[in-house]
Amino acid sequence: MKLPRDLAAADLERALHRAFGYQFTRQSGSHRRLTTQKGGEHHLTIPAHDPLKPGTLRAILAEVAAHHRLTVEDLLRQLEL
Repeated sequence: MKLPRDLAAADLERALHRAFGYQFTRQSGSHRRLTTQKGGEHHLTIPAHDPLKPGTLRAILAEVAAHHRLTVEDLLRQLEL
């Protein structure tokens, strides 16, 4: 499945909240920290950029997929990006 090329960090944050319950916990500069308790505690840092660079997005999605024991393709389907 192809990654979206024009995805803003705010859109990714909303999708992660809807699908996996990630909540904003803090911000340092342009990096936002999200945390979820679903599947065990997991912290995720994403840059507040518009749009996210493809490599950055790929790394974020791989980290979330690994935590929730999903493939990146399954994760993308659940996030509805």
